[in-house]
Amino acid sequence: MAESKAAHDGAQYVTLGIDREIFAVDVDGVREILEARPVARVPYAPPFMLGMIDVRGRSVPVIDLRVKLGLPAAEVTEQTRIIVLDIENQGRTLTMGILADRVFEVTPLDDHDMEPPPDVGIHWRSDYIRGIGRRADSFVIIFDLPRLFSTEETALIVGGTDLPPAGL
Repeated sequence: MAESKAAHDGAQYVTLGIDREIFAVDVDGVREILEARPVARVPYAPPFMLGMIDVRGRSVPVIDLRVKLGLPAAEVTEQTRIIVLDIENQGRTLTMGILADRVFEVTPLDDHDMEPPPDVGIHWRSDYIRGIGRRADSFVIIFDLPRLFSTEETALIVGGTDLPPAGL
């Protein structure tokens, strides 16, 4: 009985794979998980933005998470998924898709056992990371989604004209 109680104490996360790493996003922000599909390109978009997809009549920007993290883009495979997220950022809810190499499962991770991101030894910016958890014998890197998608970048992606220019 103690084991099932411990499983309920942790927050629920969707775990996903990028390259050889396991990442996680809070399940509360996940709207749906889709198989890879054609993406409409957007002219002058940042390199990490693949383009837009239609999700139930709504245009959703899709980010290549590999490119965003500084890794080379990869070919789409049968395991590639688009995770559609609702991200709270500066009082706004932004709906965005992230392209992941694969999605594993929904799993509990105990926030009390979470470690801060390391300052060295990682290939991407540590301010994108909320913490490091554990799943079985593997480390799970938990994204800080509002930081991963900064205000300026989000304005470029979603055409946020209500945001002030940088430096004001």
